[in-house]
Amino acid sequence: MKAEKPMMLREVMDEYGAGAEAMVRTQVYLSRAEHDFLLSESGRRGITMAGLIRSIVDEKMAVPDRIWENNPLLEDAPVVEGFGHEDGSRNHDHYIYGSPKIEDSKPLKRRRR
Repeated sequence: MKAEKPMMLREVMDEYGAGAEAMVRTQVYLSRAEHDFLLSESGRRGITMAGLIRSIVDEKMAVPDRIWENNPLLEDAPVVEGFGHEDGSRNHDHYIYGSPKIEDSKPLKRRRR
């Protein structure tokens, strides 16, 4: 029985969609959580960790720059004069539900978990 010929670098590159582009070998440092995520996700998808990293980078590169320019969803909300309450962010529960108003001099209490 004849042994299977090992894949050449170009064949491996084609498998990951790199085509004729040359790949650059690199090394990165990851936190334990990042490494565990990549290991788990690559196992779930059935690809190598390197292949997963390339696919994540490719996905981010596919978003065109124009998406970030003149995007109304990324603009500040308009300020409407005479609308709402000056202390609405602090006392929204008062205005919505009728809870007691929080005085400006009182610090907000944080809930403990």
